[in-house]
Amino acid sequence: MTALELQIEEIIDRALAEDLGRGDITTDALIPNDQQGSGLVVAKEEGILAGINVAKQVFQRVDPQLKVEILLEDGARVKPGNKIAKVSGSIASILKAERVALNFLQRLSGIASETSRYVARVEGLPLHIMDTRKTTPGLRSLEKYAVKIGGGENHRMNLGDGILIKDNHLVALHNQGLNLKEIVAKARHNVPSSLHGAPLQSERRSNLQVRQPQVEVEVKTVSEALEAVEAGADIVMLDNMNIEDMRKAVKSIHGHALIEASGGITLDNVRAVAETGVDFISIGALTHSSRALDISLEIEAQ
Repeated sequence: MTALELQIEEIIDRALAEDLGRGDITTDALIPNDQQGSGLVVAKEEGILAGINVAKQVFQRVDPQLKVEILLEDGARVKPGNKIAKVSGSIASILKAERVALNFLQRLSGIASETSRYVARVEGLPLHIMDTRKTTPGLRSLEKYAVKIGGGENHRMNLGDGILIKDNHLVALHNQGLNLKEIVAKARHNVPSSLHGAPLQSERRSNLQVRQPQVEVEVKTVSEALEAVEAGADIVMLDNMNIEDMRKAVKSIHGHALIEASGGITLDNVRAVAETGVDFISIGALTHSSRALDISLEIEAQ
C-alpha cells in the first residue's frame, strides 16, 4: 500500500469513527442484518464526478461483503438522474455507510465541478488554474485530487513543497534589517538540498529558464513586483492586484520571471485576469468555498 493509499484509508476510518462510533441505533433497531438488497447512487444535478472510488472504499470498509459496481468514473460529467454506482448486499451495511460515502462523493464532486467552471472560463488561453493550501484540515490530498479531476493544477501540497515568501515573512525579515534581495538570496542558500522538484511550467514562456530551487515572492504593487524580479525571484505572485496593475506588472516583468495571480479571483473576473498575461491563477475558493454536488443514494424496491 502506498503512502497516499494509507493516508486515504486513515481519512476514511476517521470519518466512519465520527459517524459510527456509537453505532447506528436506528438501523440496528429496524433492519435485520441478513436482509439483502441494493441501492443506487444517483446524481441530482449537473457537475463533474470525483471521489467514486473513495465512496466505494467507504462501503467496503463498513462491510467487505458489499458489492460496489461503479457505473461512472471520476471525471465524468453527470446530469440529474444519472446512475453513478450500484451497491448490493446487506441493506443495514449500505445504510450505515451511506452518509460518509456520500459526504466524500458530494464534497469532492463539488470541488471538481467548481474547478471545471473556472477552467472553462479561461479556455483557449495559455495558463493554469491552480488551487492553494486553503483546504479542509485533514482532507487536503483528496481535495487537491478533486481539483485535478476538474482540470486544474495543484500548487504546493504542503509547506515543504516550495519556497513562497509571503508578506509576513517579509515584515519579520525587514525588521531584522534585510532587504528583498538579501531575503531571496538567504532563502535560496538555506533551502534543503532535497528540494529539487519539477519546476512550474509556463505555457506562455516556455523558453524561460527557472533556477532550482525556485523562489516565489508575494507582492501587492507593481513596484514590489519589479523589486522582486530584480532581487532574483523566479516566480512573482501578484496578490489582490487590480486588472490594470496586473497588466503593468506583466509588461514590466517582460519574461524575466513567471507570474502568478492570486486573491479576489472569481468566475466573473477570472477571464480578465487571464488576459493580462499571467502564467498561473491560484484560487483558494476551489477548495474552501465549493458547494457540494447534490448526490443521493436510493434503496431499490424489491
